[in-house]
Amino acid sequence: MEFSGGGGGSSGGDHPDGSDPHRRRKRYHRHTAHQIQTLESMFKECPHPDEKTRNQLSRELGLHSRQIKFWFQNRRTQMKTQHERSDNCALRAENDKIRCENIAIREALKNVICPSCGGPPVSEDSYFDEQKLRLENAYLKEELDRISSVASKYIGRPISQLQSMLHNHVSSLDLSMASFGGHGGFVPGPSLDLDLLSGNSSSVVPSLVFPPVSISDVDKSVMTEMAANAINELIRLLQSNEPLWVKSSTDGREILDSEKYETFFPMPNSHLRNPEIRMEASRASGVVIMNGLALVDKFMDADKWEEMFPTIVSRARTICVISSGILGSQSGTLQLMYEELQVLTALLPIRQLYFLRFCQQIEQGTWAIVDVSYDLPQEESQFSSSCKAHKLPSGCLIQEMPNGYSKVSWMEHWEVEDKVPVHGLYRDLIRRGVAFGAERWLSTLQRTCERLACLMVTGSSTTDHLGGGAEGKRSMMKLAQRMVKGFCSSINPSNGQQWTTISRLNEFEVRATSHKSTDPGQPSGVVLCAAATLWLPVSPHDVFNFLRDERTRPQWDVLSNQNPVQEVAHIANGSHPGNCISVLRAFNSGQNNMLILQESCIDSSGSLIVYCPVDIPAIEIAMSGDHDPSYIPLLPSGFTISPSGLHSTEGGSGAAGDGASTSSTSAIATESSSGSLMTVMFQILVSGMQSSGMTAESVATINNLIGNTVHQIKAALNCSTTP
Repeated sequence: MEFSGGGGGSSGGDHPDGSDPHRRRKRYHRHTAHQIQTLESMFKECPHPDEKTRNQLSRELGLHSRQIKFWFQNRRTQMKTQHERSDNCALRAENDKIRCENIAIREALKNVICPSCGGPPVSEDSYFDEQKLRLENAYLKEELDRISSVASKYIGRPISQLQSMLHNHVSSLDLSMASFGGHGGFVPGPSLDLDLLSGNSSSVVPSLVFPPVSISDVDKSVMTEMAANAINELIRLLQSNEPLWVKSSTDGREILDSEKYETFFPMPNSHLRNPEIRMEASRASGVVIMNGLALVDKFMDADKWEEMFPTIVSRARTICVISSGILGSQSGTLQLMYEELQVLTALLPIRQLYFLRFCQQIEQGTWAIVDVSYDLPQEESQFSSSCKAHKLPSGCLIQEMPNGYSKVSWMEHWEVEDKVPVHGLYRDLIRRGVAFGAERWLSTLQRTCERLACLMVTGSSTTDHLGGGAEGKRSMMKLAQRMVKGFCSSINPSNGQQWTTISRLNEFEVRATSHKSTDPGQPSGVVLCAAATLWLPVSPHDVFNFLRDERTRPQWDVLSNQNPVQEVAHIANGSHPGNCISVLRAFNSGQNNMLILQESCIDSSGSLIVYCPVDIPAIEIAMSGDHDPSYIPLLPSGFTISPSGLHSTEGGSGAAGDGASTSSTSAIATESSSGSLMTVMFQILVSGMQSSGMTAESVATINNLIGNTVHQIKAALNCSTTP
């Protein structure tokens, strides 16, 4: 029976106006078989007809349009009810079946007896705990036997002598200073003591410990609301142009208009903001050789996130997962995280922050990931006092492309308060938002994804010269990746160590730090790191090519002692010829058992040359691909090169003081005209330590080593002026 939309009529003569509610009746009529058949046929094709279709059916069947609309609504409700009833019946039957099986299993367990003693069975928890411990014990024994076998093959002696072998392992600088005369004429004797600064190394500052974080339901609600607002702001800023983003009249870069931003996104108590706080804002976009889902998974995993950006992220941890993704995906995941960000120099402090990371799938093939700072009570006691950084909604928009690549739009937005003045060499890069800008993040991501793509290639490239096949290539790339990670971590260590200035030369200062190495991937002992940064009036590209080329290496490398160097193996890990891994041999009779592992990498934001001496048996094992190279001890040294950002145009620094800009490849490239900032960092393994601090001889050795290296580089590049 269907309700006729024509309205009710009078059902009795006593009340012609239909005012008596007991006598009013609605008119019903039954649809004809033809009408029902036509409607059912249309329902199968389109359960939700539009107004045009309903009007057409109305004319064909002689029904009112509202009748057609109500019929489809009733039919959809009827279908939904039938499906729910069917599902409920199936679930009820399945539930009954499981309940019966559960009862039968419980009854059977009551009658189980121990086959050994005839007594009742042990409790279920203790039984499984014992089995788990047995499995773990067997696994650890297998790992110990495997590592012992590999280590014995590597060192050629029983595993009991491994510790003494590691104590005798030397780094590149130990080798050079023990075997060769210094370029400056200084030859350290066998009793050379590179002791540590008292109070700064003998008592190493403990690593940052994350106390338990208690998060209430109210906190979770606040975090969820913050994340939702942040991701909306991120998408709007990435998709907007003017008036939020405007062109700078000085250098043509896009600048975020602070007044317009506060109009669109007002912040509470903005009038109480410290006038010393400055803003950094930048955005960039580009194509990345990785599909969207893989990128999302790596970004939402703290360890993988750290591996993707070793030159920027010195440490990352997931403190707490506030909410998990929907149906096994990352969409809807909200995490509280901790992060330390760095510029590869000893002259700048790291940026520490707790932040929320939220991932949301916007549409099919498009994801947004946003970071926004979240203040915790323990920040004041844990964080560095020299720089306080607060991240406003920042992150990226990932869009999958048909070819399996992804288009990534990145934005960085900071509020920064420098408690101490920024070092003059980096003042312009920091204040213009380039040092921690979106372009640096994006270019690093592109280079890392290229490297991962090369790692996954099974065939040998025409530019690869390696004797171990695909497995040997992967093994060598993983070894080099660990070397680069160790180098970056040493420049800005995450274990609480502090750099101390040990000398100030004419054009740069030498800073040092130290730590007790317990990492199985490093030589055992006390490691001393020394670093210096200076300006060179040469383009970053020219400095990079000079330092990475094995033909010019004898002009600066102490290890080669001015002898020729030959490349014996080469692995390309990117489209740029400078992105590669090399194994070098120095023609030196005193070091015939050693090779040099080197990785060089370059992108629009800067470049790296990292190297480490490795003895020939270890390289052969890594090249074979038969064993895990993670046990090979590495103590890397190397160089970082970046555009200086020192503009000669008048007023350039002042115009860029807000640091709110959109970095681009061309913008970064123009920095080459103002020279380069080069950081040199050496690591030395030392055996002794005195509480009185460094001796005069130790300081002289460090200064002589870095000073001679810098002098030779400047002489070879024909530059001697200061900025």
